[in-house]
Amino acid sequence: MNRLQDKIIVVTGGSGLIGRAILEHVKGEGAIALNIDINVLDDINNGTINCDITNENSVQVVLEEIVQTYGRIDGWVNNAYPRTADWGNKFENISTNSWRENVDGQLNSLFICCKLVLAVMKNNNGSIVNIASVYGVVGPDFGVYDGTDMTMPAAYSAIKGGMINFTRYLASYYGPLGVRVNCVSPGGIFDSQSERFVKQYEQRVPMRRMGKPHEIAPSVSFLLSEDAAYITGHNLIVDGGWTSI
Repeated sequence: MNRLQDKIIVVTGGSGLIGRAILEHVKGEGAIALNIDINVLDDINNGTINCDITNENSVQVVLEEIVQTYGRIDGWVNNAYPRTADWGNKFENISTNSWRENVDGQLNSLFICCKLVLAVMKNNNGSIVNIASVYGVVGPDFGVYDGTDMTMPAAYSAIKGGMINFTRYLASYYGPLGVRVNCVSPGGIFDSQSERFVKQYEQRVPMRRMGKPHEIAPSVSFLLSEDAAYITGHNLIVDGGWTSI
C-alpha cells in the first residue's frame, strides 16, 4: 500500500525476532528503513548502524549521522531489548544489582532515545512507536510456565508497564507540536519454546495459538503512517485475545 513511501524509519534492535519483521514490513510499505543495533555492521547506506542505545553519546552520534544523511527522521520504533545474562531468574533469586541494571538498560535507554529523537522530530511531525507487552497491562499467568524452566521476569512487568504510561506522557507533552507517540503490546510470540510451554500458553489464549512476528509488524506500520494521523497515546494490543479474558 506504500503507506510509508520514502519515510525515514528507524528501528532499534532490528536484528531481533520482532525487529526483523518490523523492518521487512516498513520496507514493504515503501520506507527507507534503518536498523540500529549493537551487533551490526556500521553501514548506513545499507541500512545498518551500530549503536549502543544504553549510551547517550552513542545514540546522539547515530542521530546526527542519520540527519546528516537523510535530513530528517519520520518514524522511530523503540524495539531493542537489552538485558543481563541472568535475565529470567525467579523473583526470589533476583539480585538488586540485576534489577537496577535491567531497569537502567531497558527503561532508561527508552528515555534516552525518546529525548534525543523528539528533539529532531518536533520540527517535522514525526511518529514514535514503543514495543511494550501485554505484561505491561496485566499480571502474568504463571500457570503457563508450570513444568518448564521458564518464568516471566519481574523487571519485565515494571519496565513494560512504565513504557506504556511514559508513552502517554510523551503523547500529551508533544501532541501540540504534531508529534505522535504510541505503543504496540504483543502477546506471546512463538520462538521455539518448549512444547509444554507452547501447549499451556495456547490453552490460555482465545485464538489457541501463539503469535508470529509478522503479525505484530503491520500494527507498527499503521501507527507510523498517516492512516493513524489522529492517534496518539494509544496502546495497541496484538495478543490473540489474551487480555480480553
